[in-house]
Amino acid sequence: MGVLEALFLALAAGLSTARSPNIVLIFADDLGYGDLGAYGHPSSTTPNLDQLAAGGLRFTDFYVPVSLCTPSRAALLTGRLPVRSGMYPGVLRPTSQGGLPLEEVTLAEILASRGYLTGMAGKWHLGVGPEGAFLPPHQGFHRFLGIPYSHDQGPCQNLTCFPPDTLCSGGCDQGLVPVPLLANLSVEAQPPWLPGLEARYVSFARDLMADAQRQGRPFFLYYASHHTHYPQFSGESFTERSGRGPFGDSLMELDGAVGALMTAVGDLGVTHELASSLDLLPTLAALTGAPLPNVTLDGVDLSPLLLGTGESPRKSVFFYPPFPDEIHGVFAVRSGKYKAHFYTQGSAHSDTTADPACHAASPLTAHEPPLLYDLSADPGENYNLLESMEEISAEVLQAVKHLQLLKARYDAHVTFGPSQIARGEDPALQICCQPSCVPHPVCCNCPDAQS
Repeated sequence: MGVLEALFLALAAGLSTARSPNIVLIFADDLGYGDLGAYGHPSSTTPNLDQLAAGGLRFTDFYVPVSLCTPSRAALLTGRLPVRSGMYPGVLRPTSQGGLPLEEVTLAEILASRGYLTGMAGKWHLGVGPEGAFLPPHQGFHRFLGIPYSHDQGPCQNLTCFPPDTLCSGGCDQGLVPVPLLANLSVEAQPPWLPGLEARYVSFARDLMADAQRQGRPFFLYYASHHTHYPQFSGESFTERSGRGPFGDSLMELDGAVGALMTAVGDLGVTHELASSLDLLPTLAALTGAPLPNVTLDGVDLSPLLLGTGESPRKSVFFYPPFPDEIHGVFAVRSGKYKAHFYTQGSAHSDTTADPACHAASPLTAHEPPLLYDLSADPGENYNLLESMEEISAEVLQAVKHLQLLKARYDAHVTFGPSQIARGEDPALQICCQPSCVPHPVCCNCPDAQS
């Protein structure tokens, strides 16, 4: 089960002494943990990310609730399962009528209430809505520079991804409206000049930090890079530099951005404690003294682990598929070293994996008893203990019963919110730099001067 998004958290002030530490939250897109030198890749050029991993706290058992853009980002910012906020099934599109409900309390809103200057750069993908109702400025961010959804959700075949003139490759939506770059609620460019986009985000981030310092207040920067999601792109300084092609150049630019943003990371070591992106909101609330929202949270406070004063309180992780429903509930449960799959279903995104059960042709399959894996010895989930063991031990049998009980209890207590994605689509919601132009929407084209 590959990790599609990687998370790195840096606190620019000492956690043990600072009352209001500055916070930089970096969220990469479609980056596998094995793509980094810190996790064993033999040729990745990622010195800044590797230094961050070496000097900070490196998690080896860190999960996102769903390996898809929209639900994963909703969970990160709310500390709640995406099914609670209605961020299912699949992902939001430029024409989607739904978005992250405004009654959901985001990490930015919590920190803004504590006097933080909050800013976001990069990929939002949590909805646009009428008059930009779901965009970051309405979700707790004082400043926003970014693309409101994925940068492949618009025509890109004629766009330059690598200077001077290498066109974008890879799958892109064949719509008529180019992706917009927004500054708060205003269109900066449509489409933006992709080779200059990351540098633009870094400049925005630096300005946010400098302004916070001048104002004498802490800052929270959510830096949601588009790298390394397809189509890959990079600026001139990184093009054909990595030796790993477009993906490597894109990753190298992300690493350069991290190097520009990170100034200090505490020496905290390595942990094999279980953790999830759901845990960021309660953890940062604890570190900053911010009150928790009066809602059911699925994350836990990891601050004792970060500060070296205790262990992770997280003992289990629950896994939903990209298209969840209340009938089947969670598909898999992890507790300690054991993980059980109660249902499996293939996906086109997994057609290149060795396991045929993960391929698109594999239908929804119930497993009774569940597939059971010991992740401490078999992290690739290749050997089902209930089939591979000649004699099933009492420990394994107890693990199965425990995981079955966890699933039953969890499914019984989780209430799905109304699906925001099922609200349907409205082409009129597509952002246009010239709202009254004709012929619409072909005329929605205000490219950067650089292009």
